[in-house]
Amino acid sequence: MIHSVGNHLRRGLASVFSGRISRKSVSHTEDIGDTMADNKRYRNPTEVQMSQLVLPCHTNHRGELSVGQLLKWIDTTACLSAERHAGCPCVTASMDDIYFEHTISVGQVVNIKAKVNRAFNSSMEVGIQVVSEDLCSEKQWSVCKALATFVAHRELSKVKLKQVTPLTEEEKTEHGVAAERRRMRLVYADTIKDLLARCAIQDDLDSKDYSNMVPAEKTRVESVELVLPPHANHQGNTFGGQIMAWMENVATIAASRLCRAHPTLKAIEMFHFRGPSQVGDRLVFKAIVNNAFKHSMEVGVCVEAYRQEAETQRRHINSAFMTFVVLDEDDQPQKLPWICPQPGEGERRYREASARKKIRLDRKYIVSCKQAEVPLSVPWDPSNQVYLSYNNVSSLKTLVAKDNWTLSSEISQVRLYTLEEDKFLSFHLEMVVHVDAAQAFLLLSDLRRRPEWDKHYRSVELVQQVDEDDTIYHVISPSLSGNSKPQDFVILASRRKPCDNGDPYVIALRSVTLPTHCETPEYQRGETLCSGFCLWSEGDQLTKVSYYNQATPGLLNYVTTNVAGLSSEFYNTFKACEHFLLDNRNDLAPGLQTL
Repeated sequence: MIHSVGNHLRRGLASVFSGRISRKSVSHTEDIGDTMADNKRYRNPTEVQMSQLVLPCHTNHRGELSVGQLLKWIDTTACLSAERHAGCPCVTASMDDIYFEHTISVGQVVNIKAKVNRAFNSSMEVGIQVVSEDLCSEKQWSVCKALATFVAHRELSKVKLKQVTPLTEEEKTEHGVAAERRRMRLVYADTIKDLLARCAIQDDLDSKDYSNMVPAEKTRVESVELVLPPHANHQGNTFGGQIMAWMENVATIAASRLCRAHPTLKAIEMFHFRGPSQVGDRLVFKAIVNNAFKHSMEVGVCVEAYRQEAETQRRHINSAFMTFVVLDEDDQPQKLPWICPQPGEGERRYREASARKKIRLDRKYIVSCKQAEVPLSVPWDPSNQVYLSYNNVSSLKTLVAKDNWTLSSEISQVRLYTLEEDKFLSFHLEMVVHVDAAQAFLLLSDLRRRPEWDKHYRSVELVQQVDEDDTIYHVISPSLSGNSKPQDFVILASRRKPCDNGDPYVIALRSVTLPTHCETPEYQRGETLCSGFCLWSEGDQLTKVSYYNQATPGLLNYVTTNVAGLSSEFYNTFKACEHFLLDNRNDLAPGLQTL
């Protein structure tokens, strides 16, 4: 198989709003199919929409919608969507990173749409889209997107959520990638620790101008709130959105104490609810500027809860990190004073803020940017390992979820599909093999064995076993584009076992850059961003094997020759893969048993 360019597509939710909270749903799959067949607008059964007119009471001193109020509306809409799917009360567990693209002014309308992307055991991911609308001009602007995790909660019984059945291409993409996002949430704390342990975060305090430094302690804020019935939901627990709004308030005060101006909130890094609070609780909010960069600052906020009769027994219930900037009259960020951390805990927070900034940049660079804005091979290091792995798997799942694949040919039960989209030609090969899916997964995961059946892999060297599921290889491949030099690739292979019944085994491949394996005159460096296998169990000892790839311009002639039927190399290689799996279906694959 050849390597090629992939395209990481993360489509947003559709921006069509009803102007009110919608309780309309489709009861049966047959009804959904009829609706789609009639070319009528299909609505996800878990979808909830809210529209709010921004009034002066919702705004800050600049006449813009306060982020705290927006967070309340977001949380309410997402909770309604989660409860529509669960059929029982739900509580907010976390809210992923939020990046605010535009502010919202008095008189404009805020349109919020939420729907459940995927349900796990008792938790579910809810996708949220926020758009502002000017009623006079009918213009709309994307404000932010968010991902929230909600947990279904029943007092007397354990909740087992029903699975979400994705129908559209967008739903299939979000459903598949949700498992990867959940994986990132679970390892986030370890990612920070590993980055601080492996990488030297430069404090560079000695090189900064002390005359323009503000002691971090001067930015510290502490505030207390009494949870009253209006602050609680129908279960008696404090609204997650209300807590987030209070957190935004104290963080803004802390940021103001550093810059002595009115700061603008640009990003929030994951609200994490560690436990509930109820009516009658006292909530203590603490905020401090952890670090200040040239044009931005990070404020850390934590929340503790206690009852009046047990003030010494405080419970840590939430924390978040917020990034602020100060904008001038032209909406350009101004230069900020440096922060001087206190020894000990202050220096720890200072270093962790630098680590989080690096992770944010890595994540934006790898995950959020369009393909045209990033090179194919991204430098690999421990700090961006999680996001490269995420991008690797989610890019492949996005390609798999496309609904406009066309069957080009079928030879001896090997099917060749093509997809022409976004100036790229993609192809995928599919066959059913009498091999257990787990065994096929083990055999195909080890790229060192690929030369046994794929002549496009002349040799494979194991460079680094990153972790249990991610491996870096150096691959030598013969030239396919007429160039006399053979090609070499540095490949990150990310493998995933099924998260739920019906999920495939995934083996995703993408190029990375390593300082130990630079380009050499001996080889022509090749690159790939999206290729790999998906393996579906079709029953006992029966597996559907699918290989996906997108073609680079340099290899387009080779691909189109096969697609047009003028060459049978695709077919021959895939049949060789089938024979390899059959011949080794009882192989214990000792090289992978320790992974």
